[in-house]
Amino acid sequence: MKKYFNKTFLTQAIQNEIIKYLFFGVLTTVFYMTVRILIFTVYPSGLVSTSLANILAVIFAFVTNDFFVFDQERRGWFSRFLKFALARLFTYFLDVFLAYVFVDTFPHIIGRFVHNNLAWVNAIETFISQILIMVTNYLFSKLFIFKNKKS
Repeated sequence: MKKYFNKTFLTQAIQNEIIKYLFFGVLTTVFYMTVRILIFTVYPSGLVSTSLANILAVIFAFVTNDFFVFDQERRGWFSRFLKFALARLFTYFLDVFLAYVFVDTFPHIIGRFVHNNLAWVNAIETFISQILIMVTNYLFSKLFIFKNKKS
């Protein structure tokens, strides 16, 4: 057991792109969900809370992906940010669509499992949509956006 947790293993795990992406993806998701749920408590609309949380999460995710996950050169960051924002715009529309369908229009689909508590419906829909979005975002990032690794 000790050999699995030695310094070399931990170093390799920390340097693995997928593990870094998952770590920062989970961190971004927690950030997003926290912001979305807090906004929803102040203004109970799935569309408003989704929109504002997405804007803040995109900025957070770009910084972590550019600096830590894909270890990009500093030059060209603005072009990467535009591509990143466009890709996230696609997943934003997916997120808004899911929030509109499952929180604002048909909350009873999830609500039947949580006594029709709209806050729980929003939280559950948020969690499920974020799994789908995280996978989609990784594919966009890996294949189309972050290609300028530091030497």
